[in-house]
Amino acid sequence: MEKIGYFYCGKIKGQVQKAIASATAAALSSFCEQEPEFEQAIEQSGKTFQDCLDEVAKSAGSCISDIEVYRKAVKFYFSTATVSFVMNINLSGDISAPPITMTKNEPKKDVLSVSLDDLLDF
Repeated sequence: MEKIGYFYCGKIKGQVQKAIASATAAALSSFCEQEPEFEQAIEQSGKTFQDCLDEVAKSAGSCISDIEVYRKAVKFYFSTATVSFVMNINLSGDISAPPITMTKNEPKKDVLSVSLDDLLDF
């Protein structure tokens, strides 16, 4: 495994930790690129990536969603941060089309947007 941003994915211990390391490192690195304050929190935390993965794995049980992995990893480094997710379905196949959130009374559109947070609240 390689280094992704601040996160070295080699020599990760634990089966769950190994399974989530690469994708978690990529997500955290992306968040660092988007938000300098988050990047600074990681730099100054003194916490290792292995420690982060261990903390996330504690609550994994027999399975854990990607969304929960990212939420827990972000909270590990920045306790007041929240993570929200949106999934876009583009019916026209045009990946450059902006996402559109539908409500019940709106006419049909080519791109639909669903908050994954709403789906997890069941």
